[in-house]
Amino acid sequence: MPDDDDDFPELNPELADRLAAMDEETAAQRARALRAGLEEYELDDEDLGILDSATDDPDAIIYLPALPVLAIVGRPNVGKSALVNRILGRREAVVQDTPGVTRDRVNYKAEWNERHFTLVDTGGWEPDAKGIHAAVAAQAEVAIDLADAVLFVVDALVGPTATDEHVVKMLRATKKPVILVANKVDDIRQEPEAASLWSLGLGQPWAVSAVHGRGVADLLDHVLTVLPEVSAVAKEQVGGPRRVALLGRPNVGKSSLLNRAAGEERVVVHDLAGTTRDPVDEQIEISGKVWTFVDTAGIRRRMNLAQGADFYASLRTSAALEKAEVAVVLIDVTEPISEQDVRIIELVLESGRALVLAFNKWDLLDDERRRYLEREIEQDLGHVSWAPRVNISAKTGRHLEKLVPALELALQSWDTRIPTGKFNALLAELTSEHPHPVRGGKQPRILFGTQASTRPPTFVLFTTGFLDPQYRRFITRRLREVYGFEGSPINVNMRVRERRKR
Repeated sequence: MPDDDDDFPELNPELADRLAAMDEETAAQRARALRAGLEEYELDDEDLGILDSATDDPDAIIYLPALPVLAIVGRPNVGKSALVNRILGRREAVVQDTPGVTRDRVNYKAEWNERHFTLVDTGGWEPDAKGIHAAVAAQAEVAIDLADAVLFVVDALVGPTATDEHVVKMLRATKKPVILVANKVDDIRQEPEAASLWSLGLGQPWAVSAVHGRGVADLLDHVLTVLPEVSAVAKEQVGGPRRVALLGRPNVGKSSLLNRAAGEERVVVHDLAGTTRDPVDEQIEISGKVWTFVDTAGIRRRMNLAQGADFYASLRTSAALEKAEVAVVLIDVTEPISEQDVRIIELVLESGRALVLAFNKWDLLDDERRRYLEREIEQDLGHVSWAPRVNISAKTGRHLEKLVPALELALQSWDTRIPTGKFNALLAELTSEHPHPVRGGKQPRILFGTQASTRPPTFVLFTTGFLDPQYRRFITRRLREVYGFEGSPINVNMRVRERRKR
């Protein structure tokens, strides 16, 4: 991914020294003055919550509230993707008449009546004709494990099928709220078709037409009554050994790494449709330090009849990342870096977890392949150049001990907090050094900045106008140059505010 920010000046080496030498009390006074200036602007309750929760305690760990998760389950071709698009208000999910159209993304950010939530679309798998019941149920189980509530979509015109009833048995056993959606009810004449779905025993069927939008607003109003304000499933776990997710394509060496680190051969179940649904957890000691490793089945190569392996692997990767704090993405250096490797890294970035890149099978590398590899890393992994790199051989155990300092560095960055005064001093230096371009005759100003949370470091800028994405990347780059943040993603968010009316 090429860097399009080359027009920004190089870091002034004196900047980091000036910030380090700045008196803490001076910085704090400056922050208080800037914070007081915000009183002249229209602030809502969320703004005030962010400002009130800000702390300069370097050991404080504050999480942004985890968005509640709504999963959409159902057999192929009942209209799940059409419903996803209707809820999102845009065409994101691929819709075709063919059951099981594969998509890369399964998680979407959605909003209804000013409430935000995560939508998990469980479409995209191709059912095995022999084991469709097991495949559908296993898929639904994984989604439900990661959800606060479930939309179970049935084709009202077809009525409940044996597959639907197979999933219903599993849904009844869960303690999650399940909302039954009777799709394809395009007009009032088809309402009786929806009523027949009471027989499934999941309560009221909500009659909707995902394609035309009929009934979807009422459905979403009801969804908000059962979704919690903060996710119960996406909460962080605190305490105990730090949790590491091992990610990578099949046969990249994840199981070998786990076995070598554990010092014993272990059975690792691979991701055949409908077999295991939980990643395997193992407490392992490396270089005198105990870690909890979460192993996952690899993301499979795309095939026309992959039986949903891409989809399953993405869900399993998401499940592992939910439980993890840092991800080790293994890359096989004997093969070219692939689109799948990049997609796995994107999943880590979306999850906000710390990242370490482990280049495996390094002992098999010759000089020619090494030259190509460096070029591939620069071209395909340039956007995560901040991630620590370790060169290992999982099979032989070579350089395995190098994983520990890389993991510790990434987690330290993930936990890092910048004092509010120092952050605002940095912002003042940056805007003086390189002001934001004028847009539409106005130049956006940064009024105040604060670090809203750690894990990952998330910064909020109160501004008078929209900051270009390129300018936000400039701020992110300077944060890395001054404070390191090796191994951790950084989020820089904006809140554009206007002056109070006199």
